[in-house]
Amino acid sequence: MFSGIVNQGLRPIFKNASKELLKSRTQDCARFSDVTRPQKINKLPAAYYRGGTSRAIMFKQEDLPPGRKEWGRIFLGSIGSPDSNGRQLDGMGGGISSLSKVCVVGKSEHPSGADVDYTFVALGVKNEEVDFSSNCGNMTSAIGPFAIDSGLVDIEKAKRAGDHNVTVKIHNTNTGKIIDATFPVIDGETSYYGDFAIDGVEGNSARIELAFLDPSGSKTGQLLPTGNAIDVIEGTRASLVDCGNPCCFVSASDLDIDGTILPDQIEAHPDLLARLDKIRRQASVLMGLSKIPEEATGSVPKIAMVSTPVTQKVLSGEKMEAESIDVVVRAISVGQPHRAVPITVAMAIAAASKIEGSTVNILTTSRENVDPKGLTLGHPSGRIVVGSTFDESGSLTAAKVYRTARRLMDGYVYWR
Repeated sequence: MFSGIVNQGLRPIFKNASKELLKSRTQDCARFSDVTRPQKINKLPAAYYRGGTSRAIMFKQEDLPPGRKEWGRIFLGSIGSPDSNGRQLDGMGGGISSLSKVCVVGKSEHPSGADVDYTFVALGVKNEEVDFSSNCGNMTSAIGPFAIDSGLVDIEKAKRAGDHNVTVKIHNTNTGKIIDATFPVIDGETSYYGDFAIDGVEGNSARIELAFLDPSGSKTGQLLPTGNAIDVIEGTRASLVDCGNPCCFVSASDLDIDGTILPDQIEAHPDLLARLDKIRRQASVLMGLSKIPEEATGSVPKIAMVSTPVTQKVLSGEKMEAESIDVVVRAISVGQPHRAVPITVAMAIAAASKIEGSTVNILTTSRENVDPKGLTLGHPSGRIVVGSTFDESGSLTAAKVYRTARRLMDGYVYWR
């Protein structure tokens, strides 16, 4: 009885369903055939460099398509983004913002007499963000060496009298600013051997001097875009400073946070990253970088918490004494807590320390700097000293830092 009902009453339904299923399978097979049709993988000449506490894929501009609109898919495919697992295993990224970067370098015709143009690109890890809005100070340390190693700069013209160093003048297209990079060369290429060390990187290397010339107003045209040493955002005191990159500095104590908190603890905190990002996005509007908070880019303004020096453990497990630093900083980069400190953030903090009444100045005016060469910042990996030069009117004319870099490989990068 039941089988009769099925055969007579439901046969048309089964018949139509079978047709639809067959049609669907045919379409799926067609799509599968398109996806699996053999094709050659894409490749481009490239190199891979460490710069300071970051790494990036390096491209010559002449090897890329002329239009930037075509760069995004190349960069994302090379770095391995987007990756919902956050690991970038199918590319050369490392799953964190400091390892998800690309640098493009080419010969320059800038009126400053720069040797090379340098464009920095920050890439999302889990998303398809391709961000040209800021510079990376750490990767800037690799631009001069890459320019020498890849033949973009005439070594004889760049050599300094009396030593083995060259100075490469770099025009950063993201900010329009000029950086002088000075480092040793030997037999026509960069020398990476030396006795200089930076916290966060194992071992010693040759020292690279970076002089950021007239770094104020990189995106806004002013050191203090709002004209104020302090603005109040979400009930929190914030200093909005544009030096190297636009930055927002808040006091850790205003947020009721221990300023020595480490990156993993920041990520594990139930709402700290969300609170900081809300402040950062409103700072973007106040600085004139975006019309509404939702339009703020992931890279700028950067945000960091600052606090008074205390003895603390760094990521290596070693103890950093309070007497060895001038200020403690915890920086957030593209939504992630930075394991060191971005160079441009360090520069902006050094500038802010000279601005009377700023969140940084309040913490640093009670004593002389630990190092006469500049302000010493304590970060999760250790210390960094940033020197800054001001003219008679109080304007910032230069910021100087010392980093290391290394060529890790060159050849071709493959992407799909």
